[in-house]
Amino acid sequence: MTPRKAPERLTMRSVAKRAGVSSATVSRVINGSAPVTEEVAQHVRRIIEELNFVPSPIATTLKYGRSKTCGLIVPDLANPFFPEFLIKLEELLVEDDRELLLATTQSSEPNLIHSIHRMLTRRVDGVVLMASEFDTRAIEPLFLHKIPIVTVDRRHVEKGAGDVAIDFEGGYRQAILHLRELGHRRIGFIGGMEGLLTSQFRLEAFRQALLAVGLTYNPKFVRYGDYRVGGGDAAMSSLLATSRPTAVITANDLTAIGAIRALHTNGVSVPSQMSVVGFDDIMLSDAIHPALTTIHVSKREMAHSCIRALNHTKANLNKLGLLLSIGTSLIIRDSTAPPPSESSANGRARPDSRASVTV
Repeated sequence: MTPRKAPERLTMRSVAKRAGVSSATVSRVINGSAPVTEEVAQHVRRIIEELNFVPSPIATTLKYGRSKTCGLIVPDLANPFFPEFLIKLEELLVEDDRELLLATTQSSEPNLIHSIHRMLTRRVDGVVLMASEFDTRAIEPLFLHKIPIVTVDRRHVEKGAGDVAIDFEGGYRQAILHLRELGHRRIGFIGGMEGLLTSQFRLEAFRQALLAVGLTYNPKFVRYGDYRVGGGDAAMSSLLATSRPTAVITANDLTAIGAIRALHTNGVSVPSQMSVVGFDDIMLSDAIHPALTTIHVSKREMAHSCIRALNHTKANLNKLGLLLSIGTSLIIRDSTAPPPSESSANGRARPDSRASVTV
């Protein structure tokens, strides 16, 4: 049996030969690197389509020193906030004929260093760094290679790096005003991981918001979590064992979901005996029972701001990056209500099916 001949590998030269033009002309049409008449460009595109030719992005990157790829480094894809943001960022990049390269760190600096090496290998045009808890030395290679950077919630800019910060202060103020109008005066807080800079920002924003609306900040009503369901559960259980606020605001929605689970386990009904407010407004927050009152962060606006900050830095590498802020809005659902009377608050709460968390 005669061996089957392997199909010829398509290259720019193959396209050029079929189109009757030079390889350089095909390259110009594909990369937009130099002007070509519209008639010639349409002819070359038609041949490319007929041959189903797919240009090599690696070859293009090597030749022109650019990849039209944006890097995104996130700490944890198990948190729905990051995939939801990723979707919006990719949508905007695709509209601009750009691609996305994703990496996760799992809050590990060695993983961050490895992720940055991947970004450099792929010659990305910029990096959105959501894992902002890092030693600056870890991202030094990006500065050395003049790769534009935008961080999230670092609240600090420098040459070659911008930042996009979420308005925690405004968000928590809206939530506290809502709870105060319902009659709450003892409001607790479950934050992120103790010691992290972003966790400190959230806690201080909560404290300042309380003071701004005339309420007292009580450290006994504050616990740290870990931005996950388990951390929220453990923190709420600790609060119930020592002191009991009538409402709790959390660092993010996963923490709030964990807090509601702990309340259910301990026979405390939500919202009749404890109100809970989240932060982020992930899609899951409207799917649990009771539906979570939360502070909305627009992932699309955040993605747009990250791209804007990257583009600014790319055009001004020797100047300070942009510091942009993302506004927030309170979404009132079913996990908040007026506080219980003092007599019921001091007694053992009765179980209530509304406190269960179901998806």
